[in-house]
Amino acid sequence: MSEEVCPKCGLPSELCVCEEIAKEDQRIKVYVENRAYGKPMTIVKGIDSKDIDLNELATELKTKCACGGTVKNKKIELQGDHKRKVKDMLIQKGFSEQSVVLGK
Repeated sequence: MSEEVCPKCGLPSELCVCEEIAKEDQRIKVYVENRAYGKPMTIVKGIDSKDIDLNELATELKTKCACGGTVKNKKIELQGDHKRKVKDMLIQKGFSEQSVVLGK
């Protein structure tokens, strides 16, 4: 009986709920900034990088939005204006609707 136990929640690894709890506690802001030459850039800010892999989430968002982007300073930056799409995708990923706020 050598089941792995999560050090945070104390449940077996298959039943671990740490990531779901972390998703509910986030306060995420999604907004658009204009960059050089008036190009829009969608910024996703406020996701705790200790609990959620930002690089994996950014890759998934870039794929679904069909755009380029990066992770800088604990923020996800996507090329183009994708506020609505990103909010819908974050809600589908398990983040609560109240925790995802659209800005500007």
